[in-house]
Amino acid sequence: MKKAQLVMVGNGMAGVRTLEELLKIAPDLYDITVFGSEPHPNYNRILLSPVLAGEQTLDEIVLNDWAWYTEHGVTLHAGKTVTEVDRVKRIVRASDGQGGVIEAPYDRLIMATGSNPFMLPIPGKDLAGVLAYRDIADTQAMIDAATKYKHAVVIGGGLLGLEAANGLMKRGMTVSVVHVAPWLMERQLDDVAGKLLQASLEQRGMKFLIGAQTQELVGNDEGRVKAIRFKDGTELPADLVVMAVGIRPNTALAESMRLHVNKGIVVSDTLQTVTDPRIYAVGECAAHRGIAYGLVAPLFEQGKVLATHLAEFGIGRYSGSLTSTKLKVTGIDLFSAGNFTGGANTEEIVMSDPSGGVYKKLVIQDDKLVGACLYGDTVDGSWYFKLLRDGRSVADIRDKLMFGESNIGDVGHQGHSKAAAMADSDEVCGCNGVTKGAICKAIKDKGLFTLEEVRKQTKASASCGSCTGLVEQILMFTAGGDYSATPKLKAMCGCTDHGHQAVRDAIRDSKYTSTSAVFTGMGWRTPNGCSSCRPAVNYYLISTWPKEAKDDPQSRFINERMHANIQKDGTYSVIPRMWGGETTADELRRIADAVDKYKIPTVKVTGGQRIDLLGVKKEDLQAVWKDIGMPSGHAYAKALRTVKTCVGSEWCRMGTQDSTQMGKDLERAMWRMYAPHKVKFAVSGCPRNCAEAGIKDVGIIGVDSGWEMYVAGNGGIKTEVAHFFTKLKTAEEVLEYTGAFMQLYRLEGWYLERTVHYVNRVGLDYVKKKILDDHEGRKALWAELQFALDGEPDPWFDFKQASVDTRQFIPIKPVSFEGSAA
Repeated sequence: MKKAQLVMVGNGMAGVRTLEELLKIAPDLYDITVFGSEPHPNYNRILLSPVLAGEQTLDEIVLNDWAWYTEHGVTLHAGKTVTEVDRVKRIVRASDGQGGVIEAPYDRLIMATGSNPFMLPIPGKDLAGVLAYRDIADTQAMIDAATKYKHAVVIGGGLLGLEAANGLMKRGMTVSVVHVAPWLMERQLDDVAGKLLQASLEQRGMKFLIGAQTQELVGNDEGRVKAIRFKDGTELPADLVVMAVGIRPNTALAESMRLHVNKGIVVSDTLQTVTDPRIYAVGECAAHRGIAYGLVAPLFEQGKVLATHLAEFGIGRYSGSLTSTKLKVTGIDLFSAGNFTGGANTEEIVMSDPSGGVYKKLVIQDDKLVGACLYGDTVDGSWYFKLLRDGRSVADIRDKLMFGESNIGDVGHQGHSKAAAMADSDEVCGCNGVTKGAICKAIKDKGLFTLEEVRKQTKASASCGSCTGLVEQILMFTAGGDYSATPKLKAMCGCTDHGHQAVRDAIRDSKYTSTSAVFTGMGWRTPNGCSSCRPAVNYYLISTWPKEAKDDPQSRFINERMHANIQKDGTYSVIPRMWGGETTADELRRIADAVDKYKIPTVKVTGGQRIDLLGVKKEDLQAVWKDIGMPSGHAYAKALRTVKTCVGSEWCRMGTQDSTQMGKDLERAMWRMYAPHKVKFAVSGCPRNCAEAGIKDVGIIGVDSGWEMYVAGNGGIKTEVAHFFTKLKTAEEVLEYTGAFMQLYRLEGWYLERTVHYVNRVGLDYVKKKILDDHEGRKALWAELQFALDGEPDPWFDFKQASVDTRQFIPIKPVSFEGSAA
């Protein structure tokens, strides 16, 4: 039986999602042909911003690669623009780019032409260097411009404009955002949240001209933009202008076909065009009940309904979408839904903490939540949206509503895991309509244990990415110890096809001693790597070739570059080292004096028996370190953090061994040790185990005959009890065996792999064979670690030796534009 012919014009997210849903339920019904004007397979347009910022590559944002089309028998004409549709003969015609025509007959036709960026109709809009921000070509043009030019202006302070501005800043350009409205993102935020967002972005170096009205773009003699001129006559230098002022449904082809167009291609609840029942429209080009949606979730809902009709089930109806916006604008969490502006007959519950970077507004009408606007803390956004969507009365929980789901009823007894508290029917991914139950079922049925696998199987977190953290929680909650057991052949990142082990082996075998040598020698796709692979390669180099490979501070995360933990308000946390948790009156006096002198707002005793100074200003960091005069606690680093001890036999009547001294000896021996991930030790003086040695990377417990050693414990999100490893008689043996285990982990562990996952990967028997059975090998490992640590600098004081750029602690002076419009 001959298959019906299905043709789709457009190769974007909504259209291809429709095909995915169709192929699930009726894989053999159609011969499918797709025309896409871009020379790429289907990709995630939402993730163009991370590509612009250098955080992801184009390969990483592809949703359906070339092989997907082949595997599913879909004919893709990429880079071919449809020029004509003959509705009488039912033929689609496209230019082949060489003067010829490609024809495809259809029985059913999907219009998925998306939208076009709106360009302000002002003089100069056609100058070179004036771009929209809509597709891969626009993104690549901005990346190229950032290598040649300095000054960029983004017109439009909505989500897309701010993401463009952030990406260009990260590429080294000075960026000004021109926004005609009174505050940023006025469609998603109220004035308070919008102004908080502006203040935060200004602190990061972004400049704003709020209320400025653009009159024209001024070009130079070569025909390239050189400035933007405002209606008050002032000008601003601009080598690059990005217009991000909105989108319009792409209906030109539909209009030429004489389909009914009004704010988009007008469709019914079955997504059929009202003009021709053989033709459907889906996505941003479609207008349903007078609305053309621009968010992903409604478009995917449309795709699901359309697929059922194409499959000849005829059961789906699209009745419109209640939308919410959960966004991460340049690292700042935002959420809004419903009528968040309030108005007549509504009440508002507001919590505002500008210094803490948190703002929440809930709008209530007739005892129901009708709107929400969250800035800085959006953890309960999904719950608020569920309340809003369900129309449930909130009268009984009104007094606790502002404090989130964890403060309602018995949910708090579930602990801090929101994943554990959710019902299976609760929605996790709003973009794709994926529930917790669907994710859990996929994890169990298909044996999934990485985020990438869950994303591929369920689509959860595959679109805007704002639910990624929650999906990871569900993965941890469901997969347990298997979580993070990354497949051995998984590529390190999008820059390379090599896995972590292959890179470690190549660094050792080829004696690479620099990141550039690794990237060149192993054929990296991107010459300078990315934020994912650079820290890993840097660690592998310095752990494999100590004193030969040079540590690259720019390949470390921000906390390790600053040698302090950055907090959510932009200040820093300073934790000096206290050997084995023991301190002196002199140290405490110095800490107290520094707290008073630098007006440090919070002093906290940590779980690792140290003192944490929270709220230290960046410009005060060096002085605080100097005044305290104590070694770095490495609380910010992938390194030995703490050695927790009890008082042991020196003071405790139950103690059998001097645990405090043992802890201090361990910490002094290994305190400057960098590792694949953070490392924690504990020493208890007797089996009562007051120092909780059973959930540490290395736990030592004093017994009558000496010491018991435990390895690979973890007190994190999922508590892992450490494995009993061996019995030791002397303190010297404890140092040797612990050091050997740590060096084995340092040499063989993958970057960001905790000891528990390393031991699970290689097997406890393998570790015992290397440490317990190989006497000479153990001593060699301990000697290698001592060699690597000998002479390692304290980053708080040996700035030059530690390659610390002290200029990073000097505040940047604000820059003002003369004559700029306000």
